[in-house]
Amino acid sequence: MIFDLKNANRKARINVKLVSKAGVGTIAAGVTKAKADVVLISGHDGGTGASPISSIKHAGLPWELGLAESHQTLVKNKLRSRVVVQADGQMKTGRDIAIAALLGAEEWGVATAALVVEGCIMMRKCHLNTCPVGVATQDPELRKRFSGDADHVVNFFRFLVQELREIMAELGYRTVNEMIGQVQNLVTRENINHWKFSKLDLSPILYKSEPAEGDTLYNSEAQDHEMENLLDWKLLEVARPALEKKSKVKASFSVKNTDRTIGTILSNEITKIYKDVGLEEDSIHFKFDGTAGQSFGAFNTKGVTLELEGDANDYFGKGLSGAKLIVYPSKKATFIAEENSIIGNVALYGATSGNAFIRGKAGERFAVRNSGANVVVEQIGDHGCEYMTGGVAVILGKTGRNFGAGMSGGLAFVYDVNGIFPANCNKEMIDLDPVSDEDSKILFDLINQHAVYTESTVAKFIISDFENQLKHFVKVFPKDYKKVLQKKDLVSIKK
Repeated sequence: MIFDLKNANRKARINVKLVSKAGVGTIAAGVTKAKADVVLISGHDGGTGASPISSIKHAGLPWELGLAESHQTLVKNKLRSRVVVQADGQMKTGRDIAIAALLGAEEWGVATAALVVEGCIMMRKCHLNTCPVGVATQDPELRKRFSGDADHVVNFFRFLVQELREIMAELGYRTVNEMIGQVQNLVTRENINHWKFSKLDLSPILYKSEPAEGDTLYNSEAQDHEMENLLDWKLLEVARPALEKKSKVKASFSVKNTDRTIGTILSNEITKIYKDVGLEEDSIHFKFDGTAGQSFGAFNTKGVTLELEGDANDYFGKGLSGAKLIVYPSKKATFIAEENSIIGNVALYGATSGNAFIRGKAGERFAVRNSGANVVVEQIGDHGCEYMTGGVAVILGKTGRNFGAGMSGGLAFVYDVNGIFPANCNKEMIDLDPVSDEDSKILFDLINQHAVYTESTVAKFIISDFENQLKHFVKVFPKDYKKVLQKKDLVSIKK
């Protein structure tokens, strides 16, 4: 994910948020090795007003514990100089920030205190659109009640920084970097009489980590994201006429499984110029031969068509944003396409728009959180269309267990010749309905495109005998989505 996001926006810092807990240091080291630019250690008592009280009260540990462990682990593994460490969780004063700096954080998050300064009264209704002081609401009448002033927030942070400067002066530090990780300036309180305190050993938190030669106790070098030799630079060069003059571009490339996140840098460049409008359909058509690595076509935008003859790994079409993806087996393959895997797990995760045509089987968690893409595939594993909110998924074969769990929108059509599909469903939020006349048009169009693009034998058979084969399709219709459409129909009839 870190690599995918860096490809999607090379100028952005990739920030990974970790909950403060025992063992978080090991996770922070792993995240840093995975090239994160920032690691945030978040304390147990922070959280938005939409957070469940049970989560706020019973999840995580104080940020001091997680921060100390993470900083010490990063220093010990010669990683500290490669990453920025942040901390947050009910930081309200310059003293809090000074302690965080001495424990190892050079950046700090101040959220709740700043909200209170601008008028928040902690009603914990942020998710209900009923904030009585107009801070967290879109209701025009409630927003009129907002009495905050930006100058109040500015003053608050000025006072925060002033207090930090005074503490730094007392300790003899001129810059923040000088005080990062200097835990010898911290001591434990001695006037605590609670009986539990006598059993508490806080010395591990105040252990002073010494950096190896050439390393520092703060971020002093940029992460090397290893993006110099990516295939996308070649794609970008070939696509220049499309980017600059909107000319049609077509080219072929060989790929191997170390070629990850193909097309994402290209799509980022398209978005910089043409924003969410993108280019005309098929403006850029690239064909690939071989085995593509993870995240083939991730976040690809309108106007891009990526055709793959071979197979692909996990996260195929992740966050698809308007592009067209086509994948089918090598022409030299002797196996039956619809009975063999061609892409990995978690395909089309979080896709928002676009089309994908997949000749063969996909792994588990297919089209999870799809909110607008139209996809055709010939078999899938467990947990298909989980939390789907939009788009259309057509499965021309078997599905695994737990299909449609948490599905609240969009439509799915499953070709169920053997009548076993209902047993694989999670029917809590979905209904299984027959295909309507309107649905049949959608189905015919998508399956026909699938046959044209991939030369699928299954799709060709269904199209050739479409009227008879329609009876084998099951429509997966989310209950809430159905109610909304029925209500809209009733309203239009009344009008």
